[in-house]
Amino acid sequence: MQDEPLQAERLTFRDSGEMVEAFHSRRWTDGWPIVAPTEARVQAMVAGAARHAGEVIAVLPPRWAEASVEHIAINAVMAGCRPDYMPVVIAALQAACDPAFGLFSVQATTHPCAVGVLVTGPVVEKIGLNFSHGVFGPGHRANATIGRAVRLCLINVGGGLPGLGDQATQGSPAKYTYCFAENEAATPWAPFRVDKGFSRADSTVTVFSGESPHNINDHVCTSAHTTLTVIADVMATIGHNNAGSVVRGDVFVVLGPEHAHTIAAGGLSRQDAQQFLYETARNRLGKLKTRALYRSSMWPAWVDVQNDDARVPVVGKPSDIHIVVSGGPGKHSAFIPTFGTYKSVTRRIDLP
Repeated sequence: MQDEPLQAERLTFRDSGEMVEAFHSRRWTDGWPIVAPTEARVQAMVAGAARHAGEVIAVLPPRWAEASVEHIAINAVMAGCRPDYMPVVIAALQAACDPAFGLFSVQATTHPCAVGVLVTGPVVEKIGLNFSHGVFGPGHRANATIGRAVRLCLINVGGGLPGLGDQATQGSPAKYTYCFAENEAATPWAPFRVDKGFSRADSTVTVFSGESPHNINDHVCTSAHTTLTVIADVMATIGHNNAGSVVRGDVFVVLGPEHAHTIAAGGLSRQDAQQFLYETARNRLGKLKTRALYRSSMWPAWVDVQNDDARVPVVGKPSDIHIVVSGGPGKHSAFIPTFGTYKSVTRRIDLP
């Protein structure tokens, strides 16, 4: 695809230092230094998408502004992406704009949720996404810059500026960047995307309105059921949104490979683990009434709201507990509560 004329306004600066200061003063950044979005770099990024520069990919709230390939490319350059990351960034933004995701509420809420991006499939190895040691942390360009590019688009195109479009009371470090990959080689079950109805040959993104990962530390349990009981104990707290918005939301359990293999070695499938967590990660209704401050209309119809000893799950059905394997050696996993009002969305990545 030949280079197309770019439509964005051209700005001229004496040097890179003046450019960075100008972008910061205009609140066009996330607070970190940026890569200068020169015309040549933006053109290369557009080429990496293999789409026309003017093609509108998404309409981003709360500003409800159109995000064209060019707009996304500018922010991807600023974030430090390589051109071959563009299809992942585009797919993530498309998934986030699915009505099922509720991006307007996610962008504008006082809750500290961030738009998390889970990537699975052949593209993970192709572009060098981290799926092992420190998967939620620093040290890998693809993870760091893809998540950051999504956030910069949400700020610069969508208008999700803290205190303006973004009303988060405290925010979250996950709002800088939130992108990780499935450790498919260490997964004892079918890959996550296959469980969601895609083929092994596909690459997918799943976007979710996640809080920062909550560590699950278990160096003692040696059976599937005891390990899952510890995970359920972490899930069954009342300070996160899912405890009250039971029917509407979903959650993520990101298993470290060692915990995943302990569970699978006990003969449990992913669906068995989801069912166990659904039945075990519950709170006493009386406790929710007095402390969680949520309406019982959000709970499943089978919950006896007259019985304070009734046990209320954190999601509406077992499949709303998404289990994925990621990370390296060590007996740690993570629980990721969500905004709780909408659902995650999985989308195939259209690779050139």
